[in-house]
Formats: sequence, C-alpha cells, structure tokens
Amino acid sequence: AVLPGVIFSKSQIEKFEIANQSVKLLDDTRVLHKNDDGTPKYTNRLIFETSPYLLQHAHNPVNWFAWSSEAFDLAVLENKPVFVSIGYATCHWCHVMEHESFEDLEIAEYLNRHYISIKVDREERPDIDAIYMAAVQMTTGHGGWPLSAWLSPNQIPFYLGTYFPPRAGARGAQMGFIEVLERLHQVFQNQQEDIKKQSTQVAKDLASHFNPRISPSQNFPEHLEVKAYTDLFRDFDATNGGFGMAPKFPRPSVLNFLINYGFAFDKEEAKDMALFTLRKMVQGGMYDHLAGGFHRYSVDSEWLVPHFEKMLYDNAQLIATYGTAFQLKKDDEFKYAAMETANYLIREMQSEEGGFYSATDADSEGEEGKYFVWSKKEVDESLTPKELELFQSYYPVTAEGNFEGQNILFRNKPILSRDYEALKQIKGKLYNVRKKRIPPLCDDKVITAWNGLAIAGLAKVAFVFNEESYLVAAKKSAEFVLQVMMEDGFLYRSYRGKRNAILGYLDDYAFFIQGLLELFQVTSEGIWLEQAIMLQERQDQEFLDKDQGGYLMTSPQHETLLAKEKPYYDGAEPSANSISLLNLQTLFALTDQQKYRTRQNHLLRYFLSLVKNTPTVSPQMLVGLMQFETPLRQIIITGNSDTAFELLGVLRESVMFNTTFYHLKSDTERTKLEKTMPTLIGGKTAKTDLAYLCEEGHCQLPTSKIQKFREQMGKKD
Repeated sequence: AVLPGVIFSKSQIEKFEIANQSVKLLDDTRVLHKNDDGTPKYTNRLIFETSPYLLQHAHNPVNWFAWSSEAFDLAVLENKPVFVSIGYATCHWCHVMEHESFEDLEIAEYLNRHYISIKVDREERPDIDAIYMAAVQMTTGHGGWPLSAWLSPNQIPFYLGTYFPPRAGARGAQMGFIEVLERLHQVFQNQQEDIKKQSTQVAKDLASHFNPRISPSQNFPEHLEVKAYTDLFRDFDATNGGFGMAPKFPRPSVLNFLINYGFAFDKEEAKDMALFTLRKMVQGGMYDHLAGGFHRYSVDSEWLVPHFEKMLYDNAQLIATYGTAFQLKKDDEFKYAAMETANYLIREMQSEEGGFYSATDADSEGEEGKYFVWSKKEVDESLTPKELELFQSYYPVTAEGNFEGQNILFRNKPILSRDYEALKQIKGKLYNVRKKRIPPLCDDKVITAWNGLAIAGLAKVAFVFNEESYLVAAKKSAEFVLQVMMEDGFLYRSYRGKRNAILGYLDDYAFFIQGLLELFQVTSEGIWLEQAIMLQERQDQEFLDKDQGGYLMTSPQHETLLAKEKPYYDGAEPSANSISLLNLQTLFALTDQQKYRTRQNHLLRYFLSLVKNTPTVSPQMLVGLMQFETPLRQIIITGNSDTAFELLGVLRESVMFNTTFYHLKSDTERTKLEKTMPTLIGGKTAKTDLAYLCEEGHCQLPTSKIQKFREQMGKKD
C-alpha cells in the first residue's frame, strides 16, 4: 500500500517491491502493519539503507528519508519544515516512540502531508548527532535518545526535544507528539521571521559551542589533575562505588584516570576508589553473571538494576580496565570479569569475518530485560539441590524477586577459589537454559571505531593473562578493518553485509590506531606499527585544526554541516582527541620522532585551556597530561627462549604506567624495524635473552635475571 498522504510513482513502487524481497530485517516481528499474506503493508525509502536502525523503520507508514540532499531539496521546493528523529537500533525509548507515534496512521499521515521526515542512526552519523544533541541540551537543559528536532530547510533547528508521547494525556503529558506537530506546522507557516531570528541565534550558539575562540596558554594550567581528583573524591559513593547519584554509568575513562593518578601522585586512595567501583560493578546486576559482559548503565545507585542494553564500546574498554585491576591486586575477581567479558565478546559479538557487532538490545518479546531475569521457580527447576545450595549462597534468588517480581542475578560476595569451577559449571547450565529464550536483537553493524577499542582491549588482556585466543580475535578484527574498512589509506565508518559509503570520522582513526599500537606491542609484528604510523599521518592531514589546534570530528571529505565538533568529553566513550594524545605518546616512545611530541604539546595547550575549570569532563585527556609530564619508560625484551618469556612474565604482572614495550624475537624483525625504531632496537640482538629498561634516555644495565628485572620494574609499581 502507498503511504498515507503520499503518492509514489510506479517505478518507485517497483523499487520498493524489489527491495522488500532482498532486504533481510533483523527482526521482522516488529513490523506492525501487514497484508493478509504477512508481508509488510507499508515501505519507505529506508528500505534501501544498511543501518539496522534505519531498517527498523523501513515499514513505518511515515515517509522517511535518510539524511540526504534529496530530503532538504524537497523541503525547499515544497516549503515544508523538516522533522529529524535521531536514535540507534538498541535504544529502548526509540522503540517506544516508534510503536506509539511512527506506527500510528493518523500521526504518520500528518507527518507525510506537512513535513519532510528524516531518520538518522547516531552511530553511523555521529557528526549529525553531535550538532543536534548540543542544540537540545542548550535549549532544554537535557538530552537523550530518541532526539527529536524540527528544522528549517537550511538545517537550522527551531524546536528540539527527545521522546514525546503520542497524544495529550498519554503518560501524563499536556501536549503529545501530534499536538506538537500541529503547533509547529502553524509556527512554520505563520512566524517565519521569528524562526529566522531564533535560528540565527542557535547557529551562532552552536558555532561558539563547538569552536570556542580561546588562546591556548603557553604553559599548562596548574594542578588540573589534583582538581579533577578532588572533584571525583567529593562525588565518590563510598558505599556502592561510582560517582554521584543514579543513574550510574561505568565511564572507564574516570577509572583509568584514578589508577594513573595513583601512580603519578603516589595516591593509593585514588587507586582504591577505582578498584572498589570495579568490584561493586561486577558483583551487581549490571554485570551479566551467566554470559559475561556489562549492561550499559545502572538505573539505581547500587549497580543492581541495569538498563539491559550491552554496548561494544563499554565492554571493549572494561576488559582492559579489569585487566589493569588484576595487575594491581592479583585478585581473581578482576581476572574473571576481564576474561568472561572477553569470552562473551568473541563468542557472541564477533562475526565470522572478524568484525565486532555494535550492541544488543535491552528488549526481547517487547519487554525490557525479559531475556535476563529469572523466577525462583526457573532457577530451582534448572539445578540439582546441591547446585542450588551453592548457587544461592552467592546469588540470592527469592520468590518476591528484586525487579518486577523477577530476579536480576547479582552476587553478594567474592567467589572463593575453591568454588569457582563448580559455580562456573552451574552458571553454564543456567546460561544454556537462558539460550532457549528469544534473545534481544543484536545490532550487527560493524563500526570501525568500536572495533579499534575491542582490538586494544583484547590485546591488553591477551598479554596480561597470556591468552592466545584473545590475540587471535584482536588480529582477526584488525585484519578485517584493514582489508574491508579501508581503501586508499582512508577508513570507512561502518559495515553490514557491505561497507557503507560513509567515510571514517576522527574516532574511527584514533581508536583504531590505538588498537594497532596495542597489537604491535603484544605481538611484536611490524605490520601493525606501519599501519598505525600511516593512519596517524592521514589523521593529521584530514582532521587537524591547524589554526586553533586539536582534531576535528570531520574532515574536508565529509558533508559540511552547521558546525564541526572538536571532541574532548570523555563519556561512555573516550573522546577521540584524548585517545589521539595517548597514541602520539606511544608513537613518540616507539619511534623517537619529535613531531609526535610536538603534536602532543599543541593538543594539551588547546584542550587544557578549554577544560581548566571543569577537568572531570576530560579524565582520559588528563591521563595523557600525566604521561606527558612524567618520565617515559621504555622496555625492550630480547631473545626467544624460556628466559625471555620469563622476563615477559614480569611485565604481565606489572601495571605499566607510562610505559611502552617491545619484544625483539628475531634479528630479521629488527632489520625490518630498525629505521622506524632506531633508538629502541638499534644495536640489540635477539640472540641474547635480556631486559632493557630505560627512562628519559637513562638506561639501567640490561639483565637476564628475573628477580633483578622485577626489582627494576618495582620502582614504579
């Protein structure tokens, strides 16, 4: 059927019919309007997209466009306002608004007659999302998804919000979505001068927000790290871990800052805050105790009730952070968290081709969390009495439940080593029972940036736990990106069945370079360093703001929008500028090329001037600052016999603050890399098993003695 209020040409309808036959939806049970034969009743232009989020809306009765010049040209031609809805495939409230409003025939017809409607996947187009999220936060004081924006045909917003219930009275709202649509249509028709005036101011505010005119200081602002630590200490929840009130997000960049601050300023309390938080998180319901992996955030302060999405970017970062926590305390609780989460990523989130998927949904069978929760009866029937007794001693399950009459599994104490294997078997039984349920949707889109985070995390824990399977998975992902997601030295953003035409953004470069550098140090294979150096050069060419400093989110190759973001906020994901700062430090340490050090200095001068009053917005940037200001440590292990691997074992058990390392396994590899790393490996040979530890150009005597090397390393542990 044609969309309500829309007339399509015969050729357009034929294209829809062909696409319907060839496109596979992630979940066709979500289609509400169907013909008698079960086929979708309505189809719009989103059927031609690859994004799972856009395809979820391909059978709405709304005449959706993807973000395109076609849509805005039509808005100009027909003098209509543009309605933009931004979200992502595993967003719970995006699903709610779709069901309530975008599947509603009356609302769809009103949109189709009076608006040009555009759907945006924020994960594919972070540049668009950043602009309108900043705008909604500036105008309403809050943000979130779905993001709803009403634009003039020139792309400037004149009204913004997030979720709207469908009609007045629904969910207690005074105005619903349909009333807002009607009112804003009248405003657009009758108050053009007011809209122009308001739009001009919004455009100025956005430009100022994204590109503030600051004068980078010649010297770094003093005591930024101390101020950030003091602010975090003030907000620390000493009972439950984490910071501030609910909801609580993992935010690994904060935990990384605290651990690094503890080393740089000899502050054990900082490390303890991070470790306590990590312990509370893995014991709570935010952790999936059966499959491994962390949900997106906790809706309460105790980490008990999660929002049940699982995001690749969270878990990729957390495996590295838990690996570091294990190095600090040698506590198996941290080891199990890191390894179980790494196993989950490889088992459930990595494609056969090598790329890691983006996320899994919170909902299944239309209910949030249904896949993950348990009744006491289900648990009792799944286990023997002996198994049940042991399980209940760690995971209290009650008839009343702790979540809408059901039980979110949480652990009430650390697992004793004597019980770990038995509990592992018991949880395996429950996992197999759970697998028979209808699972949440998996967003099987592959994002280059998030694969970079996964590569870095897996390489880290592969080294810490000497686990080859993690290294295999990391290399497989890196090879996929290099072979499929890169062409002529340019990265692309996403892949699902085929590579999307969207060029990579700054985070795609920065996060992937970080993964390559971690892979190089763990594998000693020169290909990863070569690619990292090449991509860093490309990043400098395409994204560097040569006037003000810092890297822009978009390059000249990207579409020109209202503003260009220069990211520095370390939220659920670290900012690409923060990771770039760390990458430049590693590249300088490995190659001894001063250009990387100079670039670090420029980045720090710009961004520290920007965040000097609120340093906790950029904790990962402050890690880069601490590394820049403290002595750099470089370690080379030579040789390929048992002694060399025992020396590597000392590194595995050590937290390597501001440290780069390389294992020279063969003189052939040295010959390949000598021009790239002349200072580090020049004059060394793989024929002798030795450990070289240097700091700021001063090297200690090389040693083959394990205890001696441990003592040398211990100066920083």
